[in-house]
Amino acid sequence: MLDQAQKLRQLAENQGEYKKKAKIITITSGKGGVGKSNIVVNIAIQLRKMGKSVLVFDADIGMGNDDVLMGIYPKYNMFSVISNDMDIMDVICDGPEGIKLLSGGSGLNKIEDLKEEERKVFLDKLESLDEFDYILMDTGAGINRSVLAFIACCDELILVTTPEPTSLTDGYSLLKAVDHFNIKKNASIIINKTLENDEGIETFSKFKGVVQRFLNLEINYLGQIFEDKKLVQAVRSQVPFSIKYPNCSASKCIIDIADNLVGIKGENNHSGATGLFKKIFNIFS
Repeated sequence: MLDQAQKLRQLAENQGEYKKKAKIITITSGKGGVGKSNIVVNIAIQLRKMGKSVLVFDADIGMGNDDVLMGIYPKYNMFSVISNDMDIMDVICDGPEGIKLLSGGSGLNKIEDLKEEERKVFLDKLESLDEFDYILMDTGAGINRSVLAFIACCDELILVTTPEPTSLTDGYSLLKAVDHFNIKKNASIIINKTLENDEGIETFSKFKGVVQRFLNLEINYLGQIFEDKKLVQAVRSQVPFSIKYPNCSASKCIIDIADNLVGIKGENNHSGATGLFKKIFNIFS
């Protein structure tokens, strides 16, 4: 564990080694059922509407459902570029409103098995992904090596939680692990499933108080998303809610969150896709 923690810290510290490329944003949660994937897909759509090129990378190993939320069914995952000798752009699926989807499938488990030459070919084929403005990584929920690796490798970290005590406790536990391994110093928070106008900021303020007291982490409020029955209807119809119900309260919240996300000022030395997977290889090797 110590060796792994060392790798995570080194990868986070070496963020400046790569040229300006796609901005990598990891969106995660402390537990399942908080609506994370639904948020990822709809943020991607809103960023695209703002003129940004966006790739959603479904990194929930073996359990991803971004494709279902978009109403598409990928035939390949990212490791098809090796197993089927395909170009990365042939593996990527077209999503709604011009966003793109790259399925991780169960392929991430194969990283450790790649030979050195296969890794080189894989990284070379990923270079074209750096044409995107944003790569949104939708991780699995909870605390495990894969989630912490994706957090260590990203340019921005977003944690999705709800006002429920269990969700906040699990979200705090994830940030505690991030702080313990010293892999990130900042995180943005989205409060989902709120019922009132002030519930998001009030929940965040209480959460921030605990984080500031016990952790060496800075967190900022990215926004809230109202509980809305239309979200359930959109999921059932496999059409993202910001498309099916563009004027619903949740869709308006997504617009605000995307605006806030674009407005975050950070360093411009983004890792890009190649840099991202170089770091992942280092962790899983």
